[in-house]
Amino acid sequence: MSTISDPPSGSFQLSMLINDTRYRSYTFQFIALILLIMAFAYLGYNLLANLQAAGLNISYKFLGEPAGYDINQTLVDYTSQSTHWRAAVVGVLNTLLVAFLGCLMATVIGVFVGVLRLSDNWLVRQIMSIYVEIFRNVPVLIWILIIMAIFIAVLPQPRDFRGEDAAASMVFGAFAFTGRGFYSPAPVFGPGSSVVVAVFLASIAGIFAFRRYAKKALYDRGQLIPTLWPSLAIFFVPSILVFFVMGRPITLDYPSLQGFNFQGGIFMRNSLIALWFALSIYTAAFIAENVRAGILAVSKGQTEAAASLGLRPGRIMNLVVLPQALRVIIPPLISQYLNLTKNSSLAIAVGYMDLTGTLGGITLNQTGRAIEAIFLLMLFYLAISLAISAIMNVYNNSVKLKER
Repeated sequence: MSTISDPPSGSFQLSMLINDTRYRSYTFQFIALILLIMAFAYLGYNLLANLQAAGLNISYKFLGEPAGYDINQTLVDYTSQSTHWRAAVVGVLNTLLVAFLGCLMATVIGVFVGVLRLSDNWLVRQIMSIYVEIFRNVPVLIWILIIMAIFIAVLPQPRDFRGEDAAASMVFGAFAFTGRGFYSPAPVFGPGSSVVVAVFLASIAGIFAFRRYAKKALYDRGQLIPTLWPSLAIFFVPSILVFFVMGRPITLDYPSLQGFNFQGGIFMRNSLIALWFALSIYTAAFIAENVRAGILAVSKGQTEAAASLGLRPGRIMNLVVLPQALRVIIPPLISQYLNLTKNSSLAIAVGYMDLTGTLGGITLNQTGRAIEAIFLLMLFYLAISLAISAIMNVYNNSVKLKER
């Protein structure tokens, strides 16, 4: 029996593009695509016409010219005589560094706070609620400036570490927290260190494989295999054994006060630390609410059923509640990662030279190539946002409920 929406079978006619429900949606989509292309073509033509009228042209030759300015925090070799392209690369790496550290720390704090928001302890629950409400309702720029001001006002300057008790003033004699930045020991890799690093990476992979095997054994056979101590043993024992067998090929370069500043070790400027901490604790407040919502979305009957089987509260959370809550937590978590990455563009407020400070700041002002610089900025943030979304969506698909 045919319906009114079903067209009669026969040869194709142009009127079917509108009247036939099989083709109508494609027709409207095609028309919308043509209008969108025409709009972008008009804007591009208008841009080129205005640039030609002003005697300007779009060129990226400035990227090969000497930058002429210094960058205080670099992950690769850079001098003031390096090119603007090199400066942009330094800015990209600085942005990725603070985004990676921020996402990692925000996730740890957010999950921790989100779980404690549902604690049976009234005091703990209220403290976590105060943290969430305070940090997520104050602009992140304010937190960046506050933390930076605290570092400058509270932490000592390198000159305060002078004297006979200079080493004692450092934490464990190896870490120095100053108003200029944080100093820590740096690893020095000698011959044979690659073997130690390879074993260490293999140990990390082994931990994931072992925990996956333990979970599979629990789900398939009901066999409960301890994971904490075996994981610690896999993490430490092989690397330590290979480290001594290879003759200790990895040593540490400790920071020491020489002249007016510390030399050696790893130096992290206070601007990086302030930006990292501010973005982390600000974003963690939103992640905590996502985690709380995800846990509350799991039926209470799941917890009661797991408890009736004799599972402890910690294992109920790890094996029953959180795996089901992830399908609710992951989608908004992606948005929080994207927001943190884009909020890192506020780094210039504390003097941290990310991509906005290099390519979108000094380079743009020196060369006057605003269109080119802004276009590259947009392209970078678009690329990193799409990459984060793609990676997290793959993980999201892996934790979704599988239909039979």
